[in-house]
Amino acid sequence: MSLTYLHTMVRVKDLEASMAFYRLLGLEETRRHESEQGRFTLVFMAPPAQPECPVELTYNWDGDEGLPSDSRHFGHLAYSTDDIYALCRHLADNGVTINRPPRDGRMAFVRSPDNVSVELLQAGEALDPAEPWASMPNTGHW
Repeated sequence: MSLTYLHTMVRVKDLEASMAFYRLLGLEETRRHESEQGRFTLVFMAPPAQPECPVELTYNWDGDEGLPSDSRHFGHLAYSTDDIYALCRHLADNGVTINRPPRDGRMAFVRSPDNVSVELLQAGEALDPAEPWASMPNTGHW
């Protein structure tokens, strides 16, 4: 038996705010499906060189009272980056809270506007510890 990864789906409350967050991570919209009958929109976003690895943002037109929730039952999305410090600086400069800073030069966590936990990992070897990250405390949880 073989498996093929298709996508990860997360429900979103504000489609535009969520798309803006994932764009800050560098993801691009790869496809979209709108269902008049089902009253929902699906937007697939993926890294530019990996259209086969999307996150599916599911937006219910009539709202979703369960959002935002803690989303701890979901787990997290994970992406690697060539420079975790630069990405965290870019996110912070655009108003994203760095919940778990990359103190170790290797790993950070942030949350989407819908409370989805996103793990960021340094590709290859960890970077040398650097400020302001090395002494930055955690904010909230991830």
